[in-house]
Amino acid sequence: MMPYAVDELGRAIFFISSMAMHTQNLREDARASLLITQPDAAGDPLGAARLTLVGTATQVEAAEVRELYLSRYANARAWQDYTDFFWFRLEVSGVYFIGGFGVMGWVTPADYAAASPDPLADAGPGIIRHMNADHADVLRRIAGEDVDEAAMTSVDRLGFHLRLKSGERVHGRRVNFPREVTSTEEARAVFIEMARTARG
Repeated sequence: MMPYAVDELGRAIFFISSMAMHTQNLREDARASLLITQPDAAGDPLGAARLTLVGTATQVEAAEVRELYLSRYANARAWQDYTDFFWFRLEVSGVYFIGGFGVMGWVTPADYAAASPDPLADAGPGIIRHMNADHADVLRRIAGEDVDEAAMTSVDRLGFHLRLKSGERVHGRRVNFPREVTSTEEARAVFIEMARTARG
């Protein structure tokens, strides 16, 4: 677990001290993995989207990655003059994605590197909080099933995942948007349309 930045190919960048045990471990064996979890998972981390990047972490020159990392963690500038801090980059050889209950699988490194960030990535946690706090009844109707509870666990430009509870049974379901969305405004409009359709 550590702060990281991601370059244009989705490779994780770390700025770590040689005194840290994880740095010493990497110097002995460069194989590593990074677990990336979704913030604010509606109170259930096992029902949330998460991604594990698997690969080899190697030391790189500061000039290659410094500005990218510092653009995300400005307070790390205070550490760059220390002689025991080094830059590492994770070359991704495998990607395992879990989208929530029952939604999981491997993503090829080539597909991962070619992908672009989802336009709802930054807004996603807010959308999830809003929908779960204010529109749980709408989520139940959209699910189209006889469920007691429905909670959104992830959202992206193509749709969202729901954690559904029917009696003692808990399961997940992916719900596709009727069209791709590229902004929070478009997402809001699509949710309103879906709510009206479900109500009708």
